[in-house]
Amino acid sequence: MYPSMTQSHYLWPNIKLSMLGIIVACTFIMNTTVSAQTATDNEITSSLAQQKSVAVTIYNNDLALVKDSRTIELNPGDNHVAFREVSAHIQPETALLRSLNEPNSLFLIEQNFDFDLLTPQKLLEKYVGSTVGIIKTHPTTGEETTYQAKVLSANQGVVLQIGNTIETGLPGRIVYDNVPPTLRDRPTLTISLENHGSRTHDLELSYLTSGLSWKADYVAELSSDDKQLDLNGWVTLTNTSGTSYRHASLQLIAGDIHRVREPIRRPMIRRKSTVAMMQAATPMEEEALFEYHLYSLPRQTTLLQNQTKQVALLTANQIPVDKEFLLQGQNYYYQTQVGDLGKKLKIGVYLNISNDKASNLDLPLPKGIVRVYKRDQKGNAQFVGEDKISHTPKNEKIRLKLGEAFDITAHKKQTDFKKRSGFNQYNYEYESAYQIILKNAKNEAVMVKILEPLPGDWKIITENTPHTKDSAHGAFWQMKVPAEGQTTLEYRVRVRQ
Repeated sequence: MYPSMTQSHYLWPNIKLSMLGIIVACTFIMNTTVSAQTATDNEITSSLAQQKSVAVTIYNNDLALVKDSRTIELNPGDNHVAFREVSAHIQPETALLRSLNEPNSLFLIEQNFDFDLLTPQKLLEKYVGSTVGIIKTHPTTGEETTYQAKVLSANQGVVLQIGNTIETGLPGRIVYDNVPPTLRDRPTLTISLENHGSRTHDLELSYLTSGLSWKADYVAELSSDDKQLDLNGWVTLTNTSGTSYRHASLQLIAGDIHRVREPIRRPMIRRKSTVAMMQAATPMEEEALFEYHLYSLPRQTTLLQNQTKQVALLTANQIPVDKEFLLQGQNYYYQTQVGDLGKKLKIGVYLNISNDKASNLDLPLPKGIVRVYKRDQKGNAQFVGEDKISHTPKNEKIRLKLGEAFDITAHKKQTDFKKRSGFNQYNYEYESAYQIILKNAKNEAVMVKILEPLPGDWKIITENTPHTKDSAHGAFWQMKVPAEGQTTLEYRVRVRQ
């Protein structure tokens, strides 16, 4: 028995407290060890030391499939197996255990996922309503005394009953009798099964988990004349699943897989990550899988907990690009009188790429961000813009907006507007005229595309440069602007709904 708090106030000079503290601490350690052993006497523990192989398939939307194969010695009949160091974010309902060498000899009975991990706070919470030991150090002599305390609450702090008093906060070090069997030091899946075969089994545990994700990133370098680029694709892997995957066979699924979303998910605790860069000797291998694309790393890799890793996805050189300057209009001003529509309007800069064999590409590209660089006159690579692409199959176009042109501007105004007929917004006919002046401060001529979305039924009545019908609701003009000069587009349009 420990002395009560009331008694302890008067025991400081009379007890050799440092020796007592050591004896009590040792006693508690022995009790903890014995209790832990008792709780796990009937349990067969499997750790990563018994792991033969692990394969990880990661999807785009914070989902991964893990196949963990371990060699385990089982007893005949009933067994209670603890698979330690599984993902802390495993979806237990997706777990599937099978014997690779004797698939018909095992019969599963029950499984439990123990995600309540051993921490000081969790241990304290488990002792609410129970008695613990408190070791207090004398501030002057350094001697220690130990007394009993009952844990009343561990919610946002601790409330203790010490003798006839109630105290908040921790007056000293807490010593526990044992570790409750429901607390694990690692995420553990415990499985009850019957073994009707041999003792040695190669068991494969498959499960879905969150906490593993990947995304594609692309780095492109433009040629000096902006007519070609070299493209390198990287896969960025992030592991916050609560365990490591050493020497794993890695595969990635690109595509939008439908999932049933649960209304509530356990919060994910994120910690500081380390970053590892891996230079790949060869790019990842690609194949079609159902309606998605599968990318396989041709060698094993290690995904450590709380780590971000990059591996090479693809490399393509001398890809032809078409640089485009675009002035994009709006459709609202074709239905009202507006006058001046803006001075020194910015002109968007785009790169257009064909994902085909003729362009030295011809690869299914996972969605991601393309960052574009160009070397200056001193040979230093400078960042010139980035854009996001969606999943892009072969023989499709890629369009990247890199920014706004500095030396090319536009002045746009409505020069005439009149309502020809109609009495409400659903029955009208308007006629309006526009002037767009394009200015170019570069020392070379440029081609600027003017794209105008037009509402309802429309017709270009007059224009000083022929237009091209872009769609049922749009027209565009290709305007050549001379070096250090300007050019003007004028047109009149009638719209009716």
